[in-house]
Amino acid sequence: MIHQIQEATEYLKRHGVTAPEVGVILGTGLGNKFVEKIKNSIIINYNSIPHFPISTVEFHKGKLIYGDVKGKKVLAMQGRFHYYEGYSMQQITLPVRVMKVLGVKQLLISNAAGNMNLKWKKGQLMLIDDHINLLPDNPLRGPNFEMFGPRFPDMSQPYSKKLNDSLLKIAKAKEIKLNKGVYVAVMGPNLETRAEYRFLNKIGADAVGMSTIPEVLVANHMGLPCCAISVLTDDCDPDNLKPAVLSDIIAIAGKAEGKLTELYVELIAKI
Repeated sequence: MIHQIQEATEYLKRHGVTAPEVGVILGTGLGNKFVEKIKNSIIINYNSIPHFPISTVEFHKGKLIYGDVKGKKVLAMQGRFHYYEGYSMQQITLPVRVMKVLGVKQLLISNAAGNMNLKWKKGQLMLIDDHINLLPDNPLRGPNFEMFGPRFPDMSQPYSKKLNDSLLKIAKAKEIKLNKGVYVAVMGPNLETRAEYRFLNKIGADAVGMSTIPEVLVANHMGLPCCAISVLTDDCDPDNLKPAVLSDIIAIAGKAEGKLTELYVELIAKI
């Protein structure tokens, strides 16, 4: 793994990615509006980067974009990888390790998620305050490399309180509704049954998705402060459950993307 990280890092440096300060991972149906905010951009396709997986999911562009946002050097992933695509957890999280080695100091993550909190509605945003990991593997399993982090990383505060507090203040000032809750990750790719939604809600989750937690685990392992916002793209009320339509989920994500972008651009300015 160390060799793969080194090769990917050196490739990106040779292609102009020299001093990134903020890393951004853009989730399903998200990214177009944020990418428009990146000035003087260098665009690199994942399939040209040594050892990078390739996004196989529709609406994940598969591009790494480096440029300026509010005076900061930003390295953004337009499209991420998922366990259900068949990749290992180490492959999924390789870009996070590469970002850290390149010099990234904060990691901002987004995703599309199902809303299980009946007080909220689809189209709203949720700041992830904590998470429940139900994925069947862990990117930290296997040999530990002490140069990256400890064998048993602490997860008492997986999402940076400083970044989260800043986002809540920004949302309040901009009058953007930003719920705060718990995200649960499952393997997928199928969506959940009514009984599963009841179970996930009972164990304390407000939103459910199939990503994010592997990247957060690796970020914490490497001492990289991170935050994450979910766009709630569908209502998961087990007593009134309707079939989920991917095009509708993408449309909801697209409508909410502007507010998400506004929050993250302002956060980058304040970092």
